[in-house]
Amino acid sequence: MKDVKKWMILSVTSLGSLLSALNFSTLIIALPDLLKGLHATLLQTMWVMLSYMVAQTVMVLMAGSLADRFGRKRIYLAGMLLFTIVSLVSGFAEHAPLLIVLRILQGIGGAMVMANSTAIVADAFPKEELGRALGINIMVVAVGQIIGPVLGGWLTTAFGWEWTFWFNVPFGVIGVVWGLWAMGTKEDKLSAPRAGGLDRGGAIAYMLSITGLLIALTWGPIQSWNSPVVYLSGLVFVVMFPIFLVIERRHPNALLHLPLFANRIFSFGIISATLNAIARMAVMFMLIFYFQGAMEKDALEAGIMTIPLAAGMLVFSPLAGVLGDKYGETTPATIGLFLSIFGLAGLALDTGLTTPFWHLAIYMTIISIGSGLFNSPNSSSIMNAAGPKYRGEASGIRSLTTNMGMMLSIAFSMPIVTHSIPHEAMLAIFSGTQVGMNGDTSSLGGFVTGLHAVFWFMAALMALAAILSYLRSNKRTPASGASVPLK
Repeated sequence: MKDVKKWMILSVTSLGSLLSALNFSTLIIALPDLLKGLHATLLQTMWVMLSYMVAQTVMVLMAGSLADRFGRKRIYLAGMLLFTIVSLVSGFAEHAPLLIVLRILQGIGGAMVMANSTAIVADAFPKEELGRALGINIMVVAVGQIIGPVLGGWLTTAFGWEWTFWFNVPFGVIGVVWGLWAMGTKEDKLSAPRAGGLDRGGAIAYMLSITGLLIALTWGPIQSWNSPVVYLSGLVFVVMFPIFLVIERRHPNALLHLPLFANRIFSFGIISATLNAIARMAVMFMLIFYFQGAMEKDALEAGIMTIPLAAGMLVFSPLAGVLGDKYGETTPATIGLFLSIFGLAGLALDTGLTTPFWHLAIYMTIISIGSGLFNSPNSSSIMNAAGPKYRGEASGIRSLTTNMGMMLSIAFSMPIVTHSIPHEAMLAIFSGTQVGMNGDTSSLGGFVTGLHAVFWFMAALMALAAILSYLRSNKRTPASGASVPLK
């Protein structure tokens, strides 16, 4: 019965992962119709997409840390319920500012799901099977990335942009009901209350500092790096983040358990995951610009043409998990990062205005296979290093740094594109409201040169990630699931 239950629990978390993947890929296809339907400005439309990512990134660490104290299953199911309710209401939004607020709430629900998914799977599966289980979770994410553009295009064309939100509702209801039946709300083990109470000061300092950083990273490339908003939000981060670290070092019940980062396996795994997220999302952003701006494809076509970036993950994530369980996580994770370097180098050398699509598809597939080989063993390594006591927090940290990597990829990529394309045209191309560069052929050469620079820079980041991944250790964590001794 226990074997059956763990697979039921995996099905619950996989459904949450699928909804998370679909949420991004379906909405980005619907942005042009959303802009027209809500009579929104281009910047408002962009913030409909970005507000979810910012809110999720800010809340994901807190959701994971609080779940260690109050129960991972309860926080997960509450997050799924919030995500579902807000998805229903979002389809009825009559103007962009309201939808942006709802997307923030949806992001909070998504954070509660995302922060606890990996930890719940780690609790349910024995250590020797964890990599395979996480590999299946990541495979489901790849399925969402593959079908998302097609689903988003069909829903928007046939029914309207509202259905990119409403289609979440039946799946969310199923996820909540199935989760209650498969997992229940009774926790296997909760952390005993400790003296000092909740880390309220740390939570406030964390929210202010990370929100400041994320606003600076998104406001700058989307609107203007010279804006007072960027300066003020950056200043908030610079002032509040050191205060947050001081509080965490002193508080007996800290929101962020800093000694986790003294563990080389944990810290190197987290840094590698962050660098991989930066590179992977930058490739997706750049190729969307390339297909829509240079190749003059519409948003749906561009989304379909990026499918090879997920196809390899679909096949290799479960395989990598099994290999990691059997032979150790370091080898498949590091090989995956090296493969991604070759794929990025191929894009840097071969992407041009006359490059056949099948060339690009090969390079994207190589990157996708690399991500598939890396993600599940790396996640398993991180969770095993943290041990049962800090799994929720470790899952939150992993989700936080991965989301942060996505934000950094925007901050790195957008300025390079802006140098060769007018700012408004850049936003219009990315949102799918403009196809091509309106006859501005003079920008194409600089645009392609910028693409090459981004791909080479991301290849260098992946090389650093591969080195750190290799250096983490090949030693397995104790079978009891206790965390690795701090180094």
